[in-house]
Amino acid sequence: MADFEIKNLSFSYATNPEKRVLDNINLTIEHGEYITVCGKSGSGKSTLLRHLKTVLAPAGERVGIIKFNGKELSDISTYEQASFIGFVMQNPDDQIVTDKVWHELAFGLENLGCDKSTIRLRVAEMASYFGIQNWFDKDTSDLSGGQKQLLNLASIMAMQPSVLILDEPTSQLDPIAAADFLNTVRKINLELGTTIIITEHRLEDILYASDRVVLMQEGKILACDEPHKIGEYLKSTDNEMFAAMPTPVQVYHGIDSAVTSSQACPLTVREGAEFLTSIIGYTDKLIPSLEKAEDIYDEKAAKKDAVISLSDVWFRYERQGRDILKGVDLNVPKGKLFAIVGGNGTGKSTTLKAICNVVKPYRGKVRVNGHCSMLPQDPASLFVKETVKDELLEMTHDNERIESVAKTCDIEHLFASHPFDISGGEQQRVALAKVLLCEPEIILLDEPTKGLDNFFKIKFAGILKELTSLGVTIVMVSHDVEFCARYADICSMFFDGNIVTTNAPCKFFSENSFYTTAANRMSRHLFLNAINVEDVIELCAKNLS
Repeated sequence: MADFEIKNLSFSYATNPEKRVLDNINLTIEHGEYITVCGKSGSGKSTLLRHLKTVLAPAGERVGIIKFNGKELSDISTYEQASFIGFVMQNPDDQIVTDKVWHELAFGLENLGCDKSTIRLRVAEMASYFGIQNWFDKDTSDLSGGQKQLLNLASIMAMQPSVLILDEPTSQLDPIAAADFLNTVRKINLELGTTIIITEHRLEDILYASDRVVLMQEGKILACDEPHKIGEYLKSTDNEMFAAMPTPVQVYHGIDSAVTSSQACPLTVREGAEFLTSIIGYTDKLIPSLEKAEDIYDEKAAKKDAVISLSDVWFRYERQGRDILKGVDLNVPKGKLFAIVGGNGTGKSTTLKAICNVVKPYRGKVRVNGHCSMLPQDPASLFVKETVKDELLEMTHDNERIESVAKTCDIEHLFASHPFDISGGEQQRVALAKVLLCEPEIILLDEPTKGLDNFFKIKFAGILKELTSLGVTIVMVSHDVEFCARYADICSMFFDGNIVTTNAPCKFFSENSFYTTAANRMSRHLFLNAINVEDVIELCAKNLS
């Protein structure tokens, strides 16, 4: 019996009844399947997933049928849904409700009315399975983003659900924590037979594991098929969503079909590396690198031209607490896009707060030369009005300026929507518009690509490029190494409260093993300076000609 049967499902939000967010969705999900739902921001992915658990379904007008295990979902009690349908949200903090890790693990079981011996057994089992035993007694507020999300997953799995639904679960995690989390989800699917339904922009880490991929566009299912067939479909129809496919898929379809016709399309970095070896091989005549003018980071020049300068900056949130920033030295030149990467909890966001004077270091100096605006990690924290249009009017009453920025950020169609009724990616774009309306000389961006689809990322990069060409300086904290590698002018790595290295992107990402791009990991056994898809395709063409 299928876990879910969705028939002719359509939905419109109460705040915008004329717009169908879901339009005649028909989908059957068998037990034990791993289903990936992908598409642009605002395509209806999150709305669809929320309809699969009654208590999370948004307010609005719905038609159609949703069945779970053959019964109407609306006829299944909240207790049963809590037991059998687990849901992991985007923001780890949105689901944590207690102060201690052990209590969080037990909370769902307590609400289900389980006896104490059952709770102790399941909590112990989940803590061991997920490797939580070493921080079992910690305060939940002291956990990193990755630990919080893992705790959410463990707390849900303690209730032994038959279906696990995940809505952009790694959007706030660094690349290593995200990969670990998604590997755990895959392990749950393989070892426990739990049905997985997931939306995720990091397709590199989940497409290969998927039994089927559901491709959504403007509230409709555009295609539903095996992963490699979805790649073929997008390429053959010249669909812009092809840009969201994993790097190995893009490289495969970017090489002459006469070469690839006898090869299977790779989905993982390992398969991609084997594919490159099979078509190029090891030879003395190998062309290992591109002849391109690589940017060189000049530390002295950066210090001389700096509009942001941090010198030996130390900071802690509590007097007796640990230091979050430990002697940070940072110089950001005028008119550059300066990217900062690193793990969760290393001090990246705190550095942005120190730059814009939200927190005050107890030692060291922070110098900022220019009007500064910041886009926080949680864009919803900027929203105070009833509609998106009112949010923009809060910044200025210049309608011409509002229309221009709205067009740039692709949010004109959202003017009548409530800012909390739109997708995470759309919220990010609205928040960006509010920041741009301030016309700052310095922009601080904390995880600006979180929730953005690959299609708007390209447009977003163009916005940043235009701003830097006008002399605006941008500092961006990001876990999106692919975006940083492609568009940043300078990159820094944060570790344990300090910057350990700063360099131009090509040099920076070529030397890393984990904080680097899929293209680099896939091709580094053959090529020296290929850090994006286009680099790998170009080098393949040179070696095959």
